[in-house]
Amino acid sequence: MGAQIMFYILAITIVVFSLLAVTSRKVMRATMYLLFTLIATGGIYFLIDYNFMGGVQLIVYAGGIVALIVFAVMLTEKIDSKIALPDKTRIILAGLLSVVGSFVTIYILLSHPFEETTKDIGQSVSVIGENLLNYGDGGYVLPFEVVSILLLASLIAAIVVAKRKFDN
Repeated sequence: MGAQIMFYILAITIVVFSLLAVTSRKVMRATMYLLFTLIATGGIYFLIDYNFMGGVQLIVYAGGIVALIVFAVMLTEKIDSKIALPDKTRIILAGLLSVVGSFVTIYILLSHPFEETTKDIGQSVSVIGENLLNYGDGGYVLPFEVVSILLLASLIAAIVVAKRKFDN
């Protein structure tokens, strides 16, 4: 019963902060709401005993948002400025697409025959670590390094864009 209550608390937290993140007009507040959403998502992983995924969620995603706040948002000159509201057609189109996407997701979830299983489908942390650092077939060293270079390049680009002086 306690786990179910905790799940509902985390689920409500995710929904509320997700909506606040996409509707907030202040950049700093939107990033903080996104951070709370990602932390609550990590809490759900811990709740279902996927401790490795919960740790990855907190370190990579929530830590990434902290880096985003420090390097991208704090370096902008207009951190307290409000984000411009989109025009009415974009708001209506986004709302319609969200409703259609929600119905498609609910339909797929309800029509899929989920079966209960006692088989352990998870992998241990040591197996995941060996696969991440494996150079052979099924190894993830090359994609892992490519993603790290891509993140470094995007961070440098964000700093360059943030520090650029615009003529207004």
